[in-house]
Amino acid sequence: MTTLTVWREDAPEKTVLQTTDGAEIAAALANIGVRFERWTAAVRLPDGAGQDEVLAAYADEVARLQEEGGYGTTDVIRLPRGTPDTEPMRQKFLSEHTHSEDEVRFFVEGSGAFYLRAGGHVHQVVCEADDLISVPAGTRHWFDMGPDPYFCAIRLFTDPAGWVAEYTGDDIAARFPTLDRAA
Repeated sequence: MTTLTVWREDAPEKTVLQTTDGAEIAAALANIGVRFERWTAAVRLPDGAGQDEVLAAYADEVARLQEEGGYGTTDVIRLPRGTPDTEPMRQKFLSEHTHSEDEVRFFVEGSGAFYLRAGGHVHQVVCEADDLISVPAGTRHWFDMGPDPYFCAIRLFTDPAGWVAEYTGDDIAARFPTLDRAA
């Protein structure tokens, strides 16, 4: 279930807000400049579906986002249940970082958690299939796919290089509950 949990950045043990209401999630995230929408991931992907099949299945949604945001590059990150040796990838995303462009994701399977640091708070958004999130360029954040990841997300970029992180060097992510430990 899509869930937003907010903590003060200096008090990860105290929850300020927790909700599963889509409108409330969208409003809270809009206050920090993050776009959040519930769409419909209506196509059931076959086992082993690759990037081309996923993009073809969601061609209309991708085209709409590309036109809206001028995104020229699109790819897919898909981790089926039981994918081996995912811990190094998980660790790469768990370090706080920023991007020079918006980070746009449309989840079509599974779930993962974005942690957004803004306004003295950390906002954990557990995204699942049907969720569209756009994190503005320069926003401090990290992503947790969990210890046994299962998700498929379509990613859109303006830079042909795709996903390029600028790590902050701050250890804040280590002070907050990971996806498997969040309340």
